[in-house]
Amino acid sequence: MIPSAPRGLQGAYLVGERASQDRLRMRLLDVASQLLVTIGPESLSMRRIATEAGCSTTVIYTMFGSKEGLAEALYLEGFERFRRRLEAVPPRKNALEHLTALGPAYREAALAEPGYYALMFERAIPGFVPSERARTLARAALNIVDRVIADCMSSGYIVPTQPRKIADAVWAAAQGAISLERAGHLRDGGTYEAVLQAVISRYMITPRRP
Repeated sequence: MIPSAPRGLQGAYLVGERASQDRLRMRLLDVASQLLVTIGPESLSMRRIATEAGCSTTVIYTMFGSKEGLAEALYLEGFERFRRRLEAVPPRKNALEHLTALGPAYREAALAEPGYYALMFERAIPGFVPSERARTLARAALNIVDRVIADCMSSGYIVPTQPRKIADAVWAAAQGAISLERAGHLRDGGTYEAVLQAVISRYMITPRRP
């Protein structure tokens, strides 16, 4: 039998406590992400994070277990935030327009979360290697791109093949342009948009003319 949800004052207390724990967890991750950007990986000691967040080191160890656990939580949270941004893109009247609209949202997500991005794609914490489970969950966070590409195939815009194959090509192009922009080699998102459009056109049944 599935236990019933807690009711009354006790239930309200438990719900409030879980919400408080979730807020604290997010604060700890954001503090760690900001330290990673402003100071570097050497700043990610449990004591430093606890001081910045205004809590005890015991709380951090309880939530994440270790520095490696904290790094993996940052890695997964970064991909989860990417997922939410992509899922928030309103569907367009056709699948190809929807796919095109995902591009700017992905770039905005990368530039808005530099600490998370650095850990996800630039090995910002030396020695950190995400677990296979984390890698699987991370890639799953971008499944919306696979789904929209599949819709483009069903609608006759893109040649029939494995959606993941095209999604990975688009992903690689996006990451290359974003990395160059973050390093100061590109002034704006113009090249990013051009590269993404070129990759998408490569797989279209009738490529768009420039």
